[in-house]
Amino acid sequence: MIGRLIFSSLFAILFFSCVGETSVVTINTPTIQCGMCQKNIEVGLGKIKGITKSTVDLGTKTTLVTYEVEKSDLSIIEKTISNLGYQANELAADPKAYETLPACCKIGGMDKM
Repeated sequence: MIGRLIFSSLFAILFFSCVGETSVVTINTPTIQCGMCQKNIEVGLGKIKGITKSTVDLGTKTTLVTYEVEKSDLSIIEKTISNLGYQANELAADPKAYETLPACCKIGGMDKM
């Protein structure tokens, strides 16, 4: 019985110490155009340490990101989106990354389809 209590206590301590504080931010991503943009950003952000969830909303052209504050921050999130070829808040899209985007992901690209 005492062994079980000690094990339970140690498990609880380890579990709660591994779960860090999370934060949720909304990033303005005004240059997104289509579902491919949505997928590119969500997959790209999913590769970043500390980001636990991202959801791109095409209607509002925003990206909601949940992240662990000890492992990531707003500047890392914005830089990642920029490096994918999209504007993130006031940070412009990386020009080289933007050029590699499919036509549908470029500004006005959906109008040409």
